[in-house]
Amino acid sequence: QVQLVESGGGLVQPGGSLRLSCAASGSIFSINAMGWYRQAPGKQRELVAAITSGGSTNYADSVKGRFTISRDNAKNTVYLQMNSLKPEDTAVHYCNANIVIGPTGWGHPNDYWGQGTQVTVSS
Repeated sequence: QVQLVESGGGLVQPGGSLRLSCAASGSIFSINAMGWYRQAPGKQRELVAAITSGGSTNYADSVKGRFTISRDNAKNTVYLQMNSLKPEDTAVHYCNANIVIGPTGWGHPNDYWGQGTQVTVSS
């Protein structure tokens, strides 16, 4: 019933910017933390940035100062503003959300994943 749909990926030159969006829809009682992960070829999936329902954030050391995560709770949407992009940022980016499903909210929360969106940084 719950689906996360991502958008905003693409090809950009080093130093450029992209803004990723991820909207959750379906039978949602509440959303706890939301985050962005990325996976490059031959690498494990790694956390890029996360944000709690209250707005506290965490970033991977490699993106601190360049990326900004934000969320709009009314829209069940999380964003990732990526500036000063580097070739090593090239990866498939996945949205994640820890969600308690509706309508009652009874039960444990589960992690849901977006379909992935490709970010390629190349000159």
